[in-house]
Amino acid sequence: MPDNSTEVTAAGIARLAGVGRAAVSNWRRRHADFPKPVGGTEASPSFALPEVEVWLRDQGKLAEVPLRERVWQQVAGHPDGAVTALVHAGCALLVVRDRPTAWLEITAVSDARMAGVLPAALDHVLTARFGAGRAVPTPTEAALLPSVPLLRAVAELAAEAGARKAFDFLFGRQLDANPRQYTLTPPGLAELMADLAEPARESARQNGGRGSRTVLDPAAGTGALLCAVGRPTAVYAQEADPDLAALTALRLALHSEGGGADGPALAVRTGDTLRADAFPGLTVDAVLCHPPFNERNWGHDDLAYDPRWEYGFPARTESELAWVQHALAHLREGGTAVVLMPPAAASRRSGRRIRADLLRRGALRAVVALPAGAAPPYGIPLHIWVLRKPGAEQHPAPELLVVDAAEPEAAGAPSGRDRLDWAAVRAAVLGAWAPFDVPGRREPVEERPGTSRAVPVIELLDDDVDLAPARHLPPPASGATAAELVRVRERLEETLRLTARRTPSPAAPGDQARRPFTTVGELARAGALRLRTGTGSGSGTAPVLTEHDVLSGTGPSGSPSAPSAAGSSASAPEGDPVLLEPGDVIVPVTGGASVVRVVDEATAGAALGRNLQLLRPDPAALDAWFLAGFLRGTANNRQASSYASTATRLDARRLQVPRMPLAEQRTYGEQFSALAAFEDALRTAGRLGGQLVQGMYDGLTDGSVAPG
Repeated sequence: MPDNSTEVTAAGIARLAGVGRAAVSNWRRRHADFPKPVGGTEASPSFALPEVEVWLRDQGKLAEVPLRERVWQQVAGHPDGAVTALVHAGCALLVVRDRPTAWLEITAVSDARMAGVLPAALDHVLTARFGAGRAVPTPTEAALLPSVPLLRAVAELAAEAGARKAFDFLFGRQLDANPRQYTLTPPGLAELMADLAEPARESARQNGGRGSRTVLDPAAGTGALLCAVGRPTAVYAQEADPDLAALTALRLALHSEGGGADGPALAVRTGDTLRADAFPGLTVDAVLCHPPFNERNWGHDDLAYDPRWEYGFPARTESELAWVQHALAHLREGGTAVVLMPPAAASRRSGRRIRADLLRRGALRAVVALPAGAAPPYGIPLHIWVLRKPGAEQHPAPELLVVDAAEPEAAGAPSGRDRLDWAAVRAAVLGAWAPFDVPGRREPVEERPGTSRAVPVIELLDDDVDLAPARHLPPPASGATAAELVRVRERLEETLRLTARRTPSPAAPGDQARRPFTTVGELARAGALRLRTGTGSGSGTAPVLTEHDVLSGTGPSGSPSAPSAAGSSASAPEGDPVLLEPGDVIVPVTGGASVVRVVDEATAGAALGRNLQLLRPDPAALDAWFLAGFLRGTANNRQASSYASTATRLDARRLQVPRMPLAEQRTYGEQFSALAAFEDALRTAGRLGGQLVQGMYDGLTDGSVAPG
């Protein structure tokens, strides 16, 4: 094996082949020619990627290792760690983008010579982009030498996908591999917060469109919030973790329009923001911040007399109010800060005096309640606070806008993490904010029951100063009007009649003679079907069919992953979207449920979501409904499933299908299709029944329905 050959773990092999780790363990046991470990430990061995690639191809389990996968394996297997590899890759990508001719000259020499000339080229682009005091030090020749093969491959990936997308993909894989190490801001949330921070319409037009002119993120994390700002003139960021600060700096540089002096001013610093502000005296047009929550050790004992506490000294338990005041301290007069907050910060008694002063002086302009699952921690509905730095001659705002975008979902609608309808959330929030945030507004803002209201500040200044939106909104109009409930009941009766008609005939004894079986993996190798794994990425406006949609029998509800999802949504798209066609058979990977879906005309064109596998049968060899029906067998699923901790993972390649002529397949397929129609009718009846029951409860309790 070559000395610089990349090593890959069992998890990496599973990703290459699109199977679970249990399948890789089975291959090692069953195949004597499976590559031998070349490193790692006995519990977690590593293998030579070239040997693995040859073996997978010989077994018909892999056509070709994609370039992006090969590059990622080089990053993951770097002798100095993945973070070092990513920093080197990001630096090289800056040279590729900003000095393409110089890069071609650098790569035209041997690896050793390339490592010798790279530091000067990297120092040139890093200094031009970040100036002095930058978060990305220039790598030395000795540090770069092990990275040279990786950097050549990264440049090849950049030629294929672009420098920004190449780095985002690799950064996203790093975030995927270390989910507990990073606090992520999903792209939908980042875009909403950036929109709320936009300057007034006049300033936006002068600035050429969307985007604040100068912007700061004092808790930059992976840079998601700053990447969501369009066309800034200067970007400032601070991050406590030096490694993450370096990666974020490179990400921001690669995201900026133009390179070198042509891009916006960019300053990324490392350090504890509250204890050691890297930008003292700086004022900007906008501050975006997703701070760490519930920190006790934020500097309470050391910062009692800090001038930032203009609205009051935060209690030890109120670290979020320290971040709010830090953001206000860095705003110019009239500038806007948008801060993500835990819901408790709106009502904790220890923070009521600061909240009251923020209201009295007109600094706090809006509190927005988000749906649960908008950002980690995913189990609670977080808040967004919109603040504005009061001017010396500005009169305090008499109202606070409260918005509740976290209303309960309708029965059967998707909810929770990865299933949020960000378009609807965005429309609700911005639809309330835009008419409220009008300079010199004199007309009252329209009240939207259950959704938004401009609350007079005087109503909020009681003993609690509780700013939770739900406490200050009039209840929404009840949906349980008598006429609507009559319509629901009629639909339910019609569905129940349909269910009765679709009820299967009494079962008749069948021939239990043993039939010859084959597996999905063998069918794939024979060309009878194609097997694909969902990436979660979409195409244009195409929705994504999610795992939840398949399990609940609903239409595609997912939103496409953003192209730059690294640091925004925990991962970057793993490849081009897999678009569905009529007759495709969809199998969930996780959960252990015996659920299979055949794609119809209504679902065709959607993208295949994560944790889903697609089986595309050749109609000349396999009937889609026949295939789907046999894949749903309980015993079939049990023998094809593996268990890791508390999770169950299904390896679709191990699912079994009987061998039989196409005409006989179609006979079974017609029966399976009828069963699926009956199941769908049952599901619809259950949903309508639940809606009718809850509607009756609501109508009887609020008086819109009379008893009797």
